Amino acid sequence: MSAAKLFLLFSMAWVSLPAAAHEVRPAYLEISESRSGQVHVLWKQPTAGRLSLPLSPHLSSGWLDAPPASATFTESYMLRRWEHSVPPGGLNGQTVAIDGLDRTITDVLLRVNFADGSSLSQVLRPGQARFTIEQAGKSSLPVGDYFRLGVTHIWLGIDHLLYVFGLILLVDGLRNLLKTITAFTLAHSITLASAALGYVEVSPRPIEAVIALSIVYVAVELVHLYRGRPGFARRYPWVVAFAFGLLHGFGFAGALAEVGLPEDAIPAALLLFNLGIEAGQVAFVLAVLLVIKGLRLLLPRAAGWVPRLAPHAIGSLAAFWCLERLEFLF
Repeated sequence: MSAAKLFLLFSMAWVSLPAAAHEVRPAYLEISESRSGQVHVLWKQPTAGRLSLPLSPHLSSGWLDAPPASATFTESYMLRRWEHSVPPGGLNGQTVAIDGLDRTITDVLLRVNFADGSSLSQVLRPGQARFTIEQAGKSSLPVGDYFRLGVTHIWLGIDHLLYVFGLILLVDGLRNLLKTITAFTLAHSITLASAALGYVEVSPRPIEAVIALSIVYVAVELVHLYRGRPGFARRYPWVVAFAFGLLHGFGFAGALAEVGLPEDAIPAALLLFNLGIEAGQVAFVLAVLLVIKGLRLLLPRAAGWVPRLAPHAIGSLAAFWCLERLEFLF
């Protein structure tokens, strides 16, 4: 009974999580200094409709304390723009702060473009919400920051993790699992790169709905498997993983491409972000395998019925996500 209660509590915790599994996306702050003596500031913050986290960017000069020159909403973002004249000394030495960031679990990507063509990039986090601008002789890219951003995104991308979890339960044998995860990795890397570099452009709402549908499909295949009717996904899991991995790649790209990184920063950021995703995914697979092995050793009875109950739990949650994300049709 204790094992059953623990599993039910775990399932309820997952179901109670926000249905929009990608709402934990980074915000983007770009500060550009022109040769004519003007500073243009773009603040791009993810939203859910008209709802957004209470975040507010500030500069020590006070330029962002005034109302923005323009404020618009897109399908997934709120955009605010400011324009100011630059006094002697320019941006160098000014402090950037994001009010409210310490009360969230999201990040802010900061990009500063100087009048002489040099630039710098920085990631602000809840524990480090301030940054002092110091002009560098060349563009700088914080390697570890984009890698950690990728790790964070996959661990907060609950729909992606549920899909991988379903694949782990579906595949028989370590060799087949390795081949399946490799196919998924290769596929989402292709579409992540294509979308982030601008070669392919898709609307995020349909993609998010199909990602949820992919989880439902794997859950249904698991139910058929446990009833003694293995389907196509059981026989050729790497094919299914590759096909749906192409769609999941567009979901991954949303956390990087949609924040508006300048073209010259995207390739390096893309590589590091993708490596972070893979590191987080491998860690998740290893953790699940260890838990399954532990159940088999410590709770042999639970190891038999928990996998059979899991498809119904993840399938129900994914079906709810799918219906919610289909709102773009209405």
